[in-house]
Amino acid sequence: MAVRTARTAWNGTLEEGSGQVELTSSGTGTFDVSWPRRAGDEAQGVTSPEELIAAAHSSCFSMAFSGELGKVGGTAEQVEVTADVTFVPGQGITKIALAVRGYASGVDEAAFRSAAEAAKTGCPVSQALASVPEITLDVTYEG
Repeated sequence: MAVRTARTAWNGTLEEGSGQVELTSSGTGTFDVSWPRRAGDEAQGVTSPEELIAAAHSSCFSMAFSGELGKVGGTAEQVEVTADVTFVPGQGITKIALAVRGYASGVDEAAFRSAAEAAKTGCPVSQALASVPEITLDVTYEG
């Protein structure tokens, strides 16, 4: 059983405070967080829970997609996945837009698309985010 840990230290009020989130398990970094940057249009070098969710979702989807391709005899050769997480203050996360583009050996476009749909459903992060009102998937096959 794998357990991963992140830690956040916070000082101040919501509106004027700030913090740092540390990726404790991997030790790969510590990143600044603040409400104004979270709720604003520009990140200005500060991350947010939504950006971290986007990173988790895009990486999990990539792994699930690779697994789904393998089930049908395919191998991801050049695949890029993005996740855009929309946060609306007062409403929360309202939408996640996943996009996958690329090609895989051993499969045609229909199998590529089918694997992407299966990954969207089977990805553990997708499952954890099932309460998000809208999760979309855009697939671009470049085979």
